[in-house]
Amino acid sequence: MTQKSAFSETIAWGDFEKVELRVGTIIKAEEFAKARKPAYKVWADFGEFGIKKTSAQITHHYTCEGLIGQQIIGVLNFEPKQIADFISEFLLTGFADEQGNIILSQPKNVVPNGSRLV
Repeated sequence: MTQKSAFSETIAWGDFEKVELRVGTIIKAEEFAKARKPAYKVWADFGEFGIKKTSAQITHHYTCEGLIGQQIIGVLNFEPKQIADFISEFLLTGFADEQGNIILSQPKNVVPNGSRLV
């Protein structure tokens, strides 16, 4: 008898290996007034992969000033996505708290920018 997975879909290891989850350090953040939901424009240094930008709905737990210098985990190999007049180049990862507000996923200790999640 086959047990049903609690996950929406089971993937192969090779599928996971395709996802470029890498560490970057936030170097700039500003309010994104044209976003439909409260959001920030965020720029992060991903080392050898360069500086990339994204839009992130993380305004509940974070301020623009408080984000500077924070290391984050981003998906770098999604296609760019236009949000209003801004092009998002990576996905900033996080988890929703009990109210649905995002908490950033971050390494516990500082690691080199561009490091890949293994």
